[in-house]
Amino acid sequence: MLTIADSLSKARTAGLDRLDADLLLLHALEAALPGQNLRRSWLLAHDGDLLPPAVDKHFRQLTQRRCAGEPLAYIVGRKEFFGLDLKVDPRVLVPRPDTEALVEWALACLDELLLRQSGEALRLLDLGTGSGAIALAVKQGRPQVAVDAVDASADALTLARSNASELGLDLQWLQGSWFEPVRQRYQVIVSNPPYIQDDDPHLPDLTYEPIAALTSGPDGLNDIRQIIAGTAGHLAPGGWLLLEHGFDQGPQVQALLQAAGLQNIAARHDLAGHWRCTGGQWNGDDPG
Repeated sequence: MLTIADSLSKARTAGLDRLDADLLLLHALEAALPGQNLRRSWLLAHDGDLLPPAVDKHFRQLTQRRCAGEPLAYIVGRKEFFGLDLKVDPRVLVPRPDTEALVEWALACLDELLLRQSGEALRLLDLGTGSGAIALAVKQGRPQVAVDAVDASADALTLARSNASELGLDLQWLQGSWFEPVRQRYQVIVSNPPYIQDDDPHLPDLTYEPIAALTSGPDGLNDIRQIIAGTAGHLAPGGWLLLEHGFDQGPQVQALLQAAGLQNIAARHDLAGHWRCTGGQWNGDDPG
C-alpha cells in the first residue's frame, strides 16, 4: 500500500498541480473517514499514513479524470463562490472567481439605491443564472432585496433551486430565454451571459461545460445585444444593467449600452486587471 505522501507524489508526476491533487485525495477520503475534519492540513499531518486500497483506487480514477481535462468542480461536485459552497455539475458552467466582480458591483448599486430609496422594496434580476451563483451571493449579502433568477434550462434551475435550499435562501426562479418569463421591473439587472465567439480556439478546452452557456455568435455578443434590447421594459427609472463580458469586449459593450440610451456607463475589472464588466443606468426614458 502507498502512503498519502506517495500517492500525492504519483498524482503530481501524472500532471496534477499540488492543490488539485490534495483536493481530489480529500474527496476520495471522505467516504472512508466519515466525521473527520478533512482539510489540506490534515494531509500534511497524516502524510505517512497508508491509504486503504479502495481509497487509492478511487483517487487514481479521479486523477485520470482531472488529467483528461474534466473540471475539478465537476469531479468533486462543489465550487466555492463569493463565500458560498455551491453544488455544480455538467448541467451548468463552473462559477469563476472573475464573476465575483459582478456581484460586488451589484451589491454596491443596491447599497446606493437603499440609501436613496428608504422604505421602497428593491428587486434584482439575474439573467442566465446557471447554478444560481450570482443570485444566491446577492441574496446572501442583501437579504432585504427581492431576487429573481432566470434560466432557459430546466436542469440548471433544478440545480440552482437545490443550492438555494441548502443555503436557506428564498428566491424566485423563472424558466425562459432572457426576459421572456419576466413580468416585473427591477432596480438592478445583472447577467453573465454567453460571450465566447463561435470559432474561439480555446473552446476545445471547455468541452465538459455546456456549449450553449458559452458561445454567442461570430463576435460573442449576440446574447448581450438581446439583453440590452430587452432592458427598456424591465428596468425601473434609475436602475442599473450590469453585464459580464470577455476581457477584450469592453469597448463594444460600452458602445451597445450607449446606443441603447443608457447613461453613466461604467466598468469593473477582474482579479487579473482585465475589463470584465460594463454597465449603465436607465434614467427613465425608453432606451429601446
